[in-house]
Parts: sequence; structure tokens; C-alpha cells
Amino acid sequence: MKLIGSKTEHDLRKILVKSNELLFKSEENKRLLEVVRSLYPEMKVAYIIDWIPEQGEDIYKLLIDNNIILEIQLDQNNAEIKPIIEFKSITQYLQGLSKQNQIKLGVALDLASKYLDNMNS
Repeated sequence: MKLIGSKTEHDLRKILVKSNELLFKSEENKRLLEVVRSLYPEMKVAYIIDWIPEQGEDIYKLLIDNNIILEIQLDQNNAEIKPIIEFKSITQYLQGLSKQNQIKLGVALDLASKYLDNMNS
């Protein structure tokens, strides 16, 4: 997806940067980060691109580095219950995705790519 520098993209960029900070620094996301790191110990960057709080579980969709979408369902009440995990390629995730969520993914991919480029230079 081609980004155009719109206000929507700017607003989404702020939200995604905050999601990255919260994932790596907040106590509330400690369990989520542990699950992600157990699956991708070599992960450099991640953005929460969707979060759905349900009655008994939280459903997260994360962009890992710049190449995989990880969907994780975490039980809210019992950390002993094994999370439900699904992996998708970017192409798979894009299928049927709303325009707003396509823009959000595009911004997240841009952020991840820039972060990874900076690490390698």
C-alpha cells in the first residue's frame, strides 16, 4: 500500500508507536510480550495492529518485524491457559481487510521497515 502522508496516516502512526512502547515497556502487556518472544526470540520490532477485548480473552493482532502477522488469544483470568496462536503472511492478512485497516497495516509496515533499516545501518 502506498502511503500519502495523510492526517489518518499521521494519527495511526502515533497510535502504532504508542502500541510498540506499551508492548515492550508496560506491565499489562508483559504476558503478551512473553508469548511473542517465545515464538520469535529474534524479533526486533512489533506493533499491535488490532486488539479486541472479549469477555474472557483478549485477541491481539501484531505485526512482527515487517513480515508476519501474529494473532494471539490470551485468557484474561488464567495465565495457565495456553494462548491460541495463528500466523498469517502479509498477503493472507490483507485479504478482505477494510481500507482503514489496510492503511494501518501500511503505516505499521513503514514503521517496521524504517526501524529495521536503522538497525542495519
